[in-house]
Amino acid sequence: MTDLCMTTTSGTDTVLDEATVQGFMTRMRGSLLRPGDAGYDEARTVWNGMIDRRPALIARCAGVADVIQAVNFARTHHLLMSVRGGGHNVTGTAVCDGGLMIDLSGMRSVRVDPCRRTVRAEGGTKWVDFDHETQAFGLATTGGTCSDTGIAGLTLGGGIGWLGGKYGLASDNLISVDIVTADGQLRTASATEHADLFWGVRGGGGNFGVVTSFEYQLHPVGPLVLGGMVLHPFDQAKAVFNFYSEFSSDIPDELTTACGLLTSSAGHPVVAIVACYNGPLEAGEEVLRPLREFGPPLEDHLQPMPYTQVQQMFDEAWGIGRQYYVKAPWVQAISSDAIDTLVTHFAKVTSPLSLAVFFQKSGAMRRGPRDQTAFGHREARYALLITSMWLDRKESERHIRWARELSEAFEPFTSGGEYVNDLGREAEEGMARIKAGYGANYERLLALKAKYDPTNLFRHNQNIPPTV
Repeated sequence: MTDLCMTTTSGTDTVLDEATVQGFMTRMRGSLLRPGDAGYDEARTVWNGMIDRRPALIARCAGVADVIQAVNFARTHHLLMSVRGGGHNVTGTAVCDGGLMIDLSGMRSVRVDPCRRTVRAEGGTKWVDFDHETQAFGLATTGGTCSDTGIAGLTLGGGIGWLGGKYGLASDNLISVDIVTADGQLRTASATEHADLFWGVRGGGGNFGVVTSFEYQLHPVGPLVLGGMVLHPFDQAKAVFNFYSEFSSDIPDELTTACGLLTSSAGHPVVAIVACYNGPLEAGEEVLRPLREFGPPLEDHLQPMPYTQVQQMFDEAWGIGRQYYVKAPWVQAISSDAIDTLVTHFAKVTSPLSLAVFFQKSGAMRRGPRDQTAFGHREARYALLITSMWLDRKESERHIRWARELSEAFEPFTSGGEYVNDLGREAEEGMARIKAGYGANYERLLALKAKYDPTNLFRHNQNIPPTV
C-alpha cells in the first residue's frame, strides 16, 4: 500500500498517508475500495454507460454509522465527495473523479407497515425493490417510470411517476427522512422536526446531506391497473400529437399519460401514447376508449396488468449500460409549432434507440403543495424527455449534438427551467440553467444551504452554492 493522492473540494490535490486511509477503513463496517481492488470497477459503474469516472476511494456503506464516518472523513480532509444511491444516474453526479464516493447501493432494506400504510426504505433502494415489498400488501406510492431508478435521486428532485395524477410527486408522499448533514450529524427531518430541511429535501436534490432512509405514505394500488401503449405511424405524428394535447388536457386524476416518438422493433419511427389508469378497470376502459379509437392505432397494447409491470414497461428501452445524453425542459402546452419542431427534428434522429417523450405532470402533481416542498415547477404540464441513446462510445459527439439541437430548437415552447433530476452539474449546464431548474424556490434554497452545508461539502450535484 502507498500514500493516496486525492482531489479536494477546491480542485487541488492532497496526499493522504497510508495510516490515515487504514484508520478510515477500520472504522467502516462496509468496505473501502480504491483503484485496482476487486469490485472497484463495478462500484463506480452507474446506469449511464457514458459516465467513466474514477474516485480515489469508494466507501461501500453497510449502514448509517458508515455514512457518518465517510462524511466526517471527507469534511476533515476537504475531499471532493459524491453520493451514489440506486445508481440509475443520468448525468453521473453520483461518481466523482479523484475524490471520495459514498456508495449506498448495499443499503436496500424496505420495511412496510400495512396498518399505517407507510414504508421506510434505505437510500440505496431501487423502485423494483420498493414495489416488490409494497405490492405484497396491495400498496404503492408514486415511483418514477422505470423500475431500475433509485428512490433517493428521484424523490430528492421531485419525482414524476405513473401514480402521480392521483397521489402527487414522490416527494409529496414523503413523511420523513433520516439524513446525515455536512457536520456528520444524523437528523430526522419531517413536518415537525427540522421542518425547513424537510422542505428542502423535497425538490432541492442532494444539496443538504446523505439521506440514509425515506419514509413514505402508501396508497391502495391494484392488484391490476390499466396500462400499456398504442402505436401510430410516424406520418400521422402531427395528428396524433394534436389529439394527445386535447385528450391529456382533461383527464381524471386516476390517469397518467405520456406521448412521444421512438423507433419500433421493426426499425420504423412511430408515435406512442402510453397510459396508466389506477382505478376501477371498467371505468378505466371508458376513459381510455378514445386512445383505442383514434386513428385507429397500428398496435394496441392497453390491458389490465400488475402495477409492477407498468413500472417495468420502459426497462428494456432504457437498458443498463448504454450511452445516454438527456435534456428535460418543462412545457406548459403542446402547440402546433412545438409539434412541427419536434417531428421535424426527430426525422433526423441519429440513433434508433433515441426517444423524445412528453411525460404528463397532471392532477395532484400540479396542484400542490406548492409552499410545503422545494419542487419549483408545479405549473408545468409536461416534461419533454429528450433522450439520445447509443451503444458505441466513439459515436458520442453526433448523438449528443442531435439532442442538444432538438433541445435548443424547442426552447421557444418551454415554460422555463428543466427537471432537476435530468440536469448535469454547473460545469456542463452553467449556473443559469441550474437556477432555472429550481425555479422560484432558488433563493430560499440558498439560505437553507448556508445553514446546513456552509462549506458546500455536498457540491457534486445540481449544486446550490451557499451564500456565506
